[in-house]
Amino acid sequence: QVHLVESGGGLAQPGGSLRLSCAASGTIYSPNTMAWYRQAPGKQRELVASSTSRGTNYYADSLKGRFTISRRNAENTVYLQMDSLKPEDTAVYYCNLRPLVGSLSESWGQGTQVTVSS
Repeated sequence: QVHLVESGGGLAQPGGSLRLSCAASGTIYSPNTMAWYRQAPGKQRELVASSTSRGTNYYADSLKGRFTISRRNAENTVYLQMDSLKPEDTAVYYCNLRPLVGSLSESWGQGTQVTVSS
């Protein structure tokens, strides 16, 4: 079983920055993908960015250039650097870990609130 704990959310002003962290513990299989999703009120959960343990990163087109995902495989930790924040970035951000071997299930964190407001 995998346990994911997010941190780093909070309140930021438009144009500001926040850095989210997600630490995974438990039985973690590699290769895997660690990702950030977000869900705004009344909207579906959407993929923000993902990073594989082999070093491949993916970003939602609308967020390229503002958000940067990184990870430390040895520490099973993934980060999301969010710059030039906009009010529409306000959402609950969730960490996700998905093994890329066999049919193992994915795991989710509890979410961290990000609010962008002046």
